[in-house]
Amino acid sequence: MKQVALIPLRKGSKGIQGKNKKKMLGRPLFCWILTEAIFSELDQIFVFTDDEEILKFIEKEYTWTNKVHPLLRSAENANDTASTESAMKEFVEKINYDFDVLCLLQATSPFTTSNDINKVLNKLDENYDAALSVVKTHRFIWSNEGKAQNYDIFKRPRRQDFDGLLIENGAIYATTKKEFVQSNNRISGKIAVVEMPEESLTEIDSLTDWEITEKLLAKRQKQLKEQKRIDYLVLDVDGVFTDGCVYYGKEGELIKKFDMRDGMGLEILRQNGVEVVVITSENSKLVEERMKKLQIKNLFLGVKDKFSLLKSFVLNKNTSFGNIAYVGDDVNDLTCICSVGWSFTPQNATVTLKNNADIILNQNSSEGAIRETCEWIMKYNKRYDI
Repeated sequence: MKQVALIPLRKGSKGIQGKNKKKMLGRPLFCWILTEAIFSELDQIFVFTDDEEILKFIEKEYTWTNKVHPLLRSAENANDTASTESAMKEFVEKINYDFDVLCLLQATSPFTTSNDINKVLNKLDENYDAALSVVKTHRFIWSNEGKAQNYDIFKRPRRQDFDGLLIENGAIYATTKKEFVQSNNRISGKIAVVEMPEESLTEIDSLTDWEITEKLLAKRQKQLKEQKRIDYLVLDVDGVFTDGCVYYGKEGELIKKFDMRDGMGLEILRQNGVEVVVITSENSKLVEERMKKLQIKNLFLGVKDKFSLLKSFVLNKNTSFGNIAYVGDDVNDLTCICSVGWSFTPQNATVTLKNNADIILNQNSSEGAIRETCEWIMKYNKRYDI
C-alpha cells in the first residue's frame, strides 16, 4: 500500500505568534514531526501550508530526501474557522499522487516518534479502516452536573486496579483513502487505537506550555543517550572553529579567524579512526575552502535543521548517536547537543548550550577548543582500543 502523510500548518496562530516556526529546542516546531515522518514507513510526506516562508524552508532544507513535498494551502482552508477535515479534503483533491492510506500528523505534537507513526500505520494492515493515537489516563472524570463518569464514588478504585480511559492526544490519525472519500472524516469505519506515552498529551497553547514541552523534550533526548566509542566528531563552524566574529579587510573582504592548532588535532583523530564531520548553517565559500584545506570530506553547508541531517547521516553510515561527539555553541545546535553520545561547548558558548552539554571546554572557540576536544576523545577512546 502507498502511504502518504499530511502535515497541515497555518500561518496564523492566536495563542503563540508564529507557533509552527518558533524554535523548539533550537528547531522550528514543525521539524520535529516532519523528521519522524521522514524516518517512518511513510512513502511521501506533504507539508500543507499557507506560509510561504515554511514552503521555501522545506524546498531548501530537505534536498537530502525525496519523501518531503511542500504544498500550498488555500487561504480559505487556513483561516481560524476552517476545519482540519476541510484541509484534508482540499489536499486529496489537489494532490497529484495515487495513494491508499492518508496519515494526518500534527506539528503541535513534538513527542511523536517514527515508531509511533509506524504502529498506527500497521493497524491498517490488520483489517482496520482507520487508527489514531491515544494516551491512557487514570484520572476520574466528572460531568458539569456533578456526576462521576467513569467510577463508582462509593467504590473508589486504587490506581493499580483501575483500567482508566483512553484519550485522544491529537498526534496521529490514519485512514484508508476509500473511507475518507466516503465519510470526509479523519477516522471512520472500523477504528483501532495506539497508545503513546503520557507526555504526548501535553498541549502547546501558551508560552508556559511551550517552556514545559521544551524541558520535557530535552529530558527525553538525554535519557535516550548512549555513550560508546567515538567514531565521528561533528563540528559547527561559527563559534566553534571561529570566534563567532566577522572581520572585514581594507578591500571589504570577509575574514574569519581560525586556530591552526585545530587542524593538527583533527588530523591526529583521523589517523586514529575518528571521522570528522562539519555541519554549518552558513553557506560560505571561505568556510568551504578552509574545510577543503583541512581535508574534511563530510561537509554540509547551509543546514538549518541540523538534527534531521545528522539523523540521516547516522543511518547512512550504519552507526548510532552514541558513537558521535558534537561540538556546538548556540541554540541551533541544541537538539544535537542533547542527543549525541558526548557533547561539548567552548568556554565562550551561549549559556543555554553550556547548561545542556556534557562537557564545557576550558578553551574558547578559535583558541584551542577543538584541539582540546580532540585530545579528550583520544584519551576516552583508549578504553575501547585495548
